[in-house]
Amino acid sequence: MMITIGILGANLINYWTSKHKNGWRISLGIGAAPAILLCVGTLCLEETPNSLIERGQHVKAKTMLQKIRGTNDVDDEYQDLVDASEAASKVENAWSNIAQRKYRPQLTFCSFIPFFQQLTGINVIMFYAPVLFTILGFGNDASLMSAVITGGVNVVATLVSVFCVDRFGRRILFLEGGVQMLICQIVVGVMIGLKFGLNGEGSFNKGEADLLLVFICLYVAAFAWSWGPLGWLVPSEICSLEVRPAGQAINVAVNMLFTFLIAQVFLTMLCHLKFGLFFFFGAWVLVMTIFIAFLLPETKNVPVEEMNLVWKSHWFWNKYIPDDVVGASSYNSKSAP
Repeated sequence: MMITIGILGANLINYWTSKHKNGWRISLGIGAAPAILLCVGTLCLEETPNSLIERGQHVKAKTMLQKIRGTNDVDDEYQDLVDASEAASKVENAWSNIAQRKYRPQLTFCSFIPFFQQLTGINVIMFYAPVLFTILGFGNDASLMSAVITGGVNVVATLVSVFCVDRFGRRILFLEGGVQMLICQIVVGVMIGLKFGLNGEGSFNKGEADLLLVFICLYVAAFAWSWGPLGWLVPSEICSLEVRPAGQAINVAVNMLFTFLIAQVFLTMLCHLKFGLFFFFGAWVLVMTIFIAFLLPETKNVPVEEMNLVWKSHWFWNKYIPDDVVGASSYNSKSAP
């Protein structure tokens, strides 16, 4: 949610600074403000109870927890933190753990979900929205305002995910978002292809430009309530303590790597593929939607310690989960308070 608000804020700043001479310098310089706030904020940042416990400063940790909660009655929560810290300290070689056969589902989804998330093409819209809209015949001000509009849609649609993900589940949002993104990309690609062709000559009238913006906004909305937040949520909730550090590291690394690669090659791809670029990303959306439909079980309201039961009951992943692991999961879930 905060990421989408930040994107919208950046778009608003770009639109405002475009009215000024050397506005791009102002826009670039404003980026120093949050950096300064972060630096100053670190000077005022208190230690967390978890960090203090990990370093053996138990008295300070309990005092800090009491300060945070505003009450001295924190014994149960404090003991939970101590137990979690002790369990975490016993985890060794998370990287070798996640390479084991029984963790094949976690390794797969922590790798492929962030990979697919970037190949939805969302960063083409978010990174280059003003450039893209200008190329499509929008004026400079209109292109920046269009970027503001898509940023606003991004924020509102993320709220949809916040309120719906635990009510309707992860799979339905993934699948609906994939279908909606695919339809929008096909429509946008066809509209641009019919208007500009292969030579890139043409322009949209106001009605056509508005319709194009509507479908781009529908595409952004679909991403914002599906692959956007769920690309971070699902990998985090399927990884048990034994593989969580490695799983989260893989998820972030793959996400950032393909964010960088797509940012670098987008303009070149646009020059060569033209309107076909939307069909390229649409093809990937089709692949990733099929991937989710066949391979991802529903993880809504499933505790981490019971995920092995979900994998074992799945038509594809069951062969990777040994029976003794499932038995242990069943015992732990039944004996848990």
